[in-house]
Amino acid sequence: MSAHDRPSPRVRFAPSPTGFLHVGSARTFIFNWLYARRNHGAMILRLDDTDVERNTDASVQSIFEGLRWLGLAWDEEYKQSERLDLHRAAAQSIFEKGLAYRDFTPAHAAEGESSSAQGAASREGAWLFNPGMRDLPREESDRRAAAGESFALRYRVPRHQDRILQFNDAVYGLQSKPADDVEDFALLRSDGNPTYHLASCVDDADLRISHIIRGQDHLTNTFKHLLIFEGLNAPAPQFAHLPLLVAPDGAKLSKRKHGPVVSVTTYRDAGFLPQAFLNFLCLLGWSPKDDREFLTTDEITAVFTLDNINRSNAVINFSEQDPFDPKAVHLNGEHIRALPVDQLAAAIAPFLAQAGFHPTPEKLAAVTPLIRERIKLLGEAPAAADFFFLDELPAYDPAELIPQISKKESGDAALALRVLTKAREVLAHTPFDHDSLDAALRAAATDLGLKPGPMFQPIRVAVCGRKNAPPLFETMTVLGRDTCLHRIAQAEAKLTTL
Repeated sequence: MSAHDRPSPRVRFAPSPTGFLHVGSARTFIFNWLYARRNHGAMILRLDDTDVERNTDASVQSIFEGLRWLGLAWDEEYKQSERLDLHRAAAQSIFEKGLAYRDFTPAHAAEGESSSAQGAASREGAWLFNPGMRDLPREESDRRAAAGESFALRYRVPRHQDRILQFNDAVYGLQSKPADDVEDFALLRSDGNPTYHLASCVDDADLRISHIIRGQDHLTNTFKHLLIFEGLNAPAPQFAHLPLLVAPDGAKLSKRKHGPVVSVTTYRDAGFLPQAFLNFLCLLGWSPKDDREFLTTDEITAVFTLDNINRSNAVINFSEQDPFDPKAVHLNGEHIRALPVDQLAAAIAPFLAQAGFHPTPEKLAAVTPLIRERIKLLGEAPAAADFFFLDELPAYDPAELIPQISKKESGDAALALRVLTKAREVLAHTPFDHDSLDAALRAAATDLGLKPGPMFQPIRVAVCGRKNAPPLFETMTVLGRDTCLHRIAQAEAKLTTL
């Protein structure tokens, strides 16, 4: 079959809404999405929400918020809890084929089995809690079920047949396991609800999922899933298990242990661009094989293959002092600098608003290119640009106004005062555009017998309230004549206190 004739793949992302959207789950969604888009297939979002006790509406909202922030759409959407009748019917079908049996062992007994039961289990192998249930005659099983006795439905895993379960994983290669090493796992709980194994496989078969791309921690479950697909008379999908994301100490990233650092919304709220976050996550376990790190979403989609996924777990480097991986922050800065000014301004605006700044669109458009090189996170924009929007600058040390004449020689307050007085006189009648300001202030420096550096430093501190600020003349142009003259006059007054 040629690639042209091959059916389009159908992949799924099936999160359990028991907490916020985990960065590992986000990467799984992204890899599924990339595979679907690269191969002109369908991306399905399915909430595996059958764990009623642990599911929360807040978790559902977190999943949707995180995925929408990534900006990657899905084609179909389902909720597992709305498909329970399908799951139970599938379980009954497997039972009627003789591939499952009722286990009437009380739940409390399973938690603390007797020594005799332990002995029986050990004689038969560790795969079964109560071997007697497997051999219970069908008539006896039907009688007890009809009498209302509760039971779990277990898959009757083939025994003593030298049966080998195997599949070819797209990442980890051929995987195999003797069926004798797989326990008789539950399909239905004693309350009649499906287990994860059953519900997931029934839905995958019903939705015609062709490729299951999920975390490596699910790899051992796949042997059970092969048996369920067999019981459903459904072809098993192609499996691809992804390397895990781990903390710097090698531990699996955990919501309980590592907290907000593994939540997608933490990155969003700190000011990561979604395309930069996607870029970073993709490089955790995948590479384009040409040593590129900065990649747009379109560029990643164009080259994404399962063959380029690594087998080794990927480390996210964070610490108590710095919750974000330095590579993630670096890539975000690169994406910020690559973003068109209008798009960056729109991305920055909400963070400015949170800080109480509401500039006009025109002023925001003028400020954005001046701070673009100075921020790596959108959340840094208010601190980098606050002096553009404040009526009065925060207090700063007047000593900052004193210029450095050379590496070995500093000026004094008198020199700084002469510079600012001269600057105020010149700026009162100089056109406020870059070239005019540049020429006028350089000429003023010559008049004072100074190099440009010692001339510009006191002015920069006076108008910005800090030494480290965007280019001076562009900054002064945005601030305007009145603001600059007002702030210089205030700085002159500060110098009189030294």
